[in-house]
Amino acid sequence: MTLLTERRDATLWLTLNRPGVHNALNAELLGRLDDALDEAAADTGVRAIVLTGAGTKAFSAGADLGELAGLPAERAHQVLARGGRIVGRLERSPVPVIAAVGGLALGGGFELALACSFIVAAERASFGLPETGLGLIPGYGGTQRLPRLIGRQAALHAILTGERITADRAYGLGMVAVPPVPREDLDATAERIAATVASRGPHASGRVLEAVASGLDSSLEAGLRLETGLAALCVADPEAAEGIAAFREHRAPAFTTPALTGEEAER
Repeated sequence: MTLLTERRDATLWLTLNRPGVHNALNAELLGRLDDALDEAAADTGVRAIVLTGAGTKAFSAGADLGELAGLPAERAHQVLARGGRIVGRLERSPVPVIAAVGGLALGGGFELALACSFIVAAERASFGLPETGLGLIPGYGGTQRLPRLIGRQAALHAILTGERITADRAYGLGMVAVPPVPREDLDATAERIAATVASRGPHASGRVLEAVASGLDSSLEAGLRLETGLAALCVADPEAAEGIAAFREHRAPAFTTPALTGEEAER
């Protein structure tokens, strides 16, 4: 299987499983990822997703160039558009998606991580977009998501030089959410963070994801209007009644509301 799935309580673990080729993204693997996201969306008990790579060397070294080399432009467009759509589903997921990067995250593999809600990384992880050295450009969102995350100049430097970015530098740039950890601690760190995320109000979490994703593509004024509307929905949601009652009673909340679908987050 090119993608392994494992349910750990309310967290779904997805493992890219082509370690012999550094978990390169081929059509089969992307298709299985697409299917797994469908299944996760249908399972309202899933409140967080962790995406990681099999083996010790790589999260993913990028697109499988053997499937792209020599394609005419029209066919290449179809292949890249399909891959970009699947990668984009991580960004639009109604539950948080955590990329746990233990080694190389290059090209499409880096772009896959960039589409997640946030990244946790091992100390030896490294990131890069080497495509221009091959006469190519990033095709799964790198030219759009990386500048939004670290700014125009740092992103252009990374893309135009293809320079590897260490985990420590990635943390300093704001690409990685928490300080890098030893490789042997990465899974436990991701699991702990995912469990914390999964313990929060799932409706609130889904609406945060919607507010941030939509706000980045709109004006500040439009984003603030959206935030107000989503915050009002939360106030009227039974989830908030439980959260406020738990706060007043000095106990942990017992959220029983299912995770939202993408459409429900806006209602």
